[in-house]
Amino acid sequence: MTKGASLSEIHDAALQRLRQSDQRYTPNRRKLVETLHEAPHPQPIGSVLEQAAGLAQSSTYRNLTVLENAGVVHRIVTGDDHARFELSEDVTGAHHHHLVCTQCGNVLDVALSDQLEDLIHSELALAAASKGFNGQHHRIDLIGECVTCV
Repeated sequence: MTKGASLSEIHDAALQRLRQSDQRYTPNRRKLVETLHEAPHPQPIGSVLEQAAGLAQSSTYRNLTVLENAGVVHRIVTGDDHARFELSEDVTGAHHHHLVCTQCGNVLDVALSDQLEDLIHSELALAAASKGFNGQHHRIDLIGECVTCV
């Protein structure tokens, strides 16, 4: 999926969010951000480690947790017990949803039409307001089986 923000803008946002969390933007964290930026869809930890050669698995888990807590990375839990990771969409500027396969755990990004996004946003805003809830954004994951698993 095409990312909205440039890598430089993403690095700036990551630096700012980590500073707000009293964390440093270390070279390993930069490498993880770059790896996720280049990925075509959310990645399991194994793929992240393959692409970000030289990073230790234990420190990669810790750094992904720090990046997630700072709002730089989003974790998607799937049916295969392996989370997938991607950059947060408010960091990339690319709003999207996910197709999540319950069989293999694959996660694909999917964008909806502007018309449907507007309708979803309006309906969710009404539902939130009726409960006194202040919604900030939404995510929709469609759960099912991918073409490989059908």
